[in-house]
Amino acid sequence: MDESPLQKRETTQPVKPVAEADLRASDADRDRVADILRDALAEGRLTTEEHSERLDGVYAAKTVGELEPFVRDLPAPGATPAPRPAAGPYPWTADGTGENPNLIGILGGAERKGRWRVGRSINAVAIMGGVEIDLTEATFTAPELVITCTAIMGGVSIKLPENVSVHGNVVGIMGGADIKRNDFPDPGAPVIKIQGFALMGGVDAKPKRGKRLKPNGSGPSLEK
Repeated sequence: MDESPLQKRETTQPVKPVAEADLRASDADRDRVADILRDALAEGRLTTEEHSERLDGVYAAKTVGELEPFVRDLPAPGATPAPRPAAGPYPWTADGTGENPNLIGILGGAERKGRWRVGRSINAVAIMGGVEIDLTEATFTAPELVITCTAIMGGVSIKLPENVSVHGNVVGIMGGADIKRNDFPDPGAPVIKIQGFALMGGVDAKPKRGKRLKPNGSGPSLEK
């Protein structure tokens, strides 16, 4: 019995392998990329909006090739981060021996301001009240300061020197945050990371005009 033309094509033309980028993406593939995005958000490489936008695209992707653009500009998992440049004119002691206060304002207020030595972390809780953190006269004792905010029908206000790097990651639920990201070019200036959530409340972080870190001990400074 003679073979049909279709049978002849099937027997004479080998099936070409599918390129990896054209393979259908699995749930594991999507989760792997989502993990990279989560790490990038935690490290301050992505803003909350960028993370949310990319994550939506990841879970809508149908092929492996469609996933790659979402992490093309991010380091691979486990990659050694680039070393931070040596400190510029603002040296600090890396022991973080300053204060790490818990500021709680419940139906009232709490504040920390003036000349003080700040450590590695600040915890601020405002429940139907307010918390004010003023870092414009502070002496920094560590290269990174993490401020964790909880604002429930209340507010957290943070005043900053002009020449620091600021990264914000605050989730707003019927509330919000006004934090302007700033990547200060001087590698010697500290990095301030503001995180947490605002439920029917707000978190506000702004630089105070004219207030800058100085290494000579006059005015706000980094600890030598």
